[in-house]
Amino acid sequence: MVTVKAISSRDNPLLVRLRKLAADPGAYRKLGEVWIEGDHLCAAFLQRGGTAPHAVITEAAWEQPSLRELASRAETVAIVPQALMAALSALESAAPLGFAVPWQGQGVLLPDAATVVLDRLQDAGNVGAIIRSAAAFGFAQIVAIKGTAALWSPKVLRAGMGAHFGLKLVEGVDESALDAIKLAMLATSSHAEHALHEVDLPWPCAWVLGHEGQGVSAALMQRCSQALRIPQPGGEESLNVAAAAAVCLYESARQRL
Repeated sequence: MVTVKAISSRDNPLLVRLRKLAADPGAYRKLGEVWIEGDHLCAAFLQRGGTAPHAVITEAAWEQPSLRELASRAETVAIVPQALMAALSALESAAPLGFAVPWQGQGVLLPDAATVVLDRLQDAGNVGAIIRSAAAFGFAQIVAIKGTAALWSPKVLRAGMGAHFGLKLVEGVDESALDAIKLAMLATSSHAEHALHEVDLPWPCAWVLGHEGQGVSAALMQRCSQALRIPQPGGEESLNVAAAAAVCLYESARQRL
């Protein structure tokens, strides 16, 4: 039985907690809870078997049958005025619905799962886009080295478009945690002898993607069995890391299929 309650005070404990989650990219680690904003992300979460303790929905959205049905799949539903929902969002126009769900924790690395390693990536949009590409091209695990943008922050979640919920996510680990990976590790380098499409890529494998400005660290590059070049006949010096990731992950999928 779903519990439905109207909330009109911004001092309500649930809303106070959700404002912290919306404002601080890393707050979910302290609070043990993730704020999922928007009906697309909420639906993707449920489709992957997720259970939402709390839904928050605007008064206007509650009158829309499709959004009411989605919200009612949570254990409790808070109906709020638009102004209170706007305070829970970093978007110019707040989504009408969101879920508050338990954080999965730091995660435990799977040694044999096709993996993407993120080495200190800073931009939340890049991180989310890479997570989305990883899911699209059949990778199962994301491992984020310390210094990488928070995987469950609102911006990364929005850029991931629901891909988070179909992947194993491990974050905040030291480089030494990669000792557990039992797969060939691959990276890109503009100076590499062989181009990406010229070699037989191992599967499963672990692609390593580095910091937007500094690239993959020297220590992490030493762990890689191959460094490969992405051909750029247009003559640009480098690709955006999310674009490079999509190219590499696609090539892995293309060769496998």
